[in-house]
Amino acid sequence: MTSLAPPQTETQPIATGLPPAKGAATLALAALADWLFFGQQLGISVVIFAIALTGAALAANFGQLDHRRLLLAGLIVVAGLLPAVEEVNAISLTIAVLALGIALALTTNPYLDGLAEGAASLLDLFLTGPFRFFRDVVSAFNLPAVTRGFALWLVPLLLSALFVALFVAANPLLEKWISQLNPGNPASYLSVSRTLFWIAALAAVWPFIQVGWRRGFLTMADTIEFPACDTIEPVNAMDFLGAGTILRSLILFNLLFAIQTILDAIYLWGNAALPADITYAAYAHRGAYPLIVTALLAAAFVLVAMRPGGPAEHSRVIRPLVYLWVGQNVLLVISSMLRLDAYVQVYLLTYWRTAAFVWMLLVAVGLVLILARIVLRRSNQWLIQGNLLALTFVVYACALINFAAIIADYNVSHSREAYGKGVNLDMDYLLQLGPQALPAIDRAFQLRYANPVLVSRRNCLVEQQHQQMAAWRSWGFRGWRLQRLLDEREKATAAS
Repeated sequence: MTSLAPPQTETQPIATGLPPAKGAATLALAALADWLFFGQQLGISVVIFAIALTGAALAANFGQLDHRRLLLAGLIVVAGLLPAVEEVNAISLTIAVLALGIALALTTNPYLDGLAEGAASLLDLFLTGPFRFFRDVVSAFNLPAVTRGFALWLVPLLLSALFVALFVAANPLLEKWISQLNPGNPASYLSVSRTLFWIAALAAVWPFIQVGWRRGFLTMADTIEFPACDTIEPVNAMDFLGAGTILRSLILFNLLFAIQTILDAIYLWGNAALPADITYAAYAHRGAYPLIVTALLAAAFVLVAMRPGGPAEHSRVIRPLVYLWVGQNVLLVISSMLRLDAYVQVYLLTYWRTAAFVWMLLVAVGLVLILARIVLRRSNQWLIQGNLLALTFVVYACALINFAAIIADYNVSHSREAYGKGVNLDMDYLLQLGPQALPAIDRAFQLRYANPVLVSRRNCLVEQQHQQMAAWRSWGFRGWRLQRLLDEREKATAAS
């Protein structure tokens, strides 16, 4: 006896719900459609959008593709778009749409085994597929799914916002560009026709991004049946630092840091001309310290993300992103040192700026040690020991360096009086450096007029040095060398 019941259908969804990445891709394609098509005449824009849609569909469904059919699908897309390149009309537009649908079905539909099934797939894609967008949007708004999406994106978005704020504080170019973003009145862009266009664009694009196929021909009842939602596990605290969160964070961070790296490569390393209202000194000075804070935050995140035994430590996807990000942070620290050096060349050296150089060097060494810990799979104890060793070496080296003499000599040699550019020599600061600055102070007196007050303060430093050397308890080799130099100059002056 022949049954009149409709054939049983079987749904093969690639994924359920409304994944954030696929939702973002759909919104981006709708925005591209708005820019290309709304209020515009069709032309090569159809081909551009088709290529973008093909690339987005390929990326969104990469794990479910039938790679044996990729070449054939690519040839079909190219052949289908050629008439639209020649001229967009009703025929070429229909061919392009069918080519995209056939290519998608070939590469993602596991039930495609004949011409009838292929025709059913195209009907499913173009007639019922757009309605799935509204169903998936409604099904996505359940508390477990929203909570899990919130957990996955909270840390990446918050830290990205913090890094953006630091980059804007560090880079006057970014601050200027952001200040020029004036969208005007958003209501002026809204209209009923544009809203309907966006809804139609989202619905048309969604089946290509969130692929779902049914076995057999569809009935009207099939088009309105909603498949049961998969059980979503509850969110726990580790979701905020899980592999999914870390992966999203690293992708966003690498993109943000790449912007700063490219700007530094153009304007700091490449010495490109800055806008007229931004001086090179301002560009160099503003970025030195905020970028170090950025690098420290990045180092802390890497330590937490790549903790031993954590979900991201052995990930083949996350580890290269960590290497890339740490490398960008090392470049960031080097750029900060170059910024500070450029600023010092104009405004001379101080104790604080010297300490900043040393601090930046330690941060760079710490980032390299973090990278070494990840590559060599060492423990955090090894990392702490390495940083303590580096800190000990730097502090020990600093104890042997005569910073007062170095700062004074640098400032005299790079002042306007000696170098012909830069700022005028700050004699008051030189005198505050103490007796070790006396050789540089005497050289400065030869470059400029020394008023009696400055000469008197210089003689006070000489007397302070004599008193220090007169008492054996305050004797030091550095002070002895200075005293011998002063005595030799006094003898030379007396002989002349």
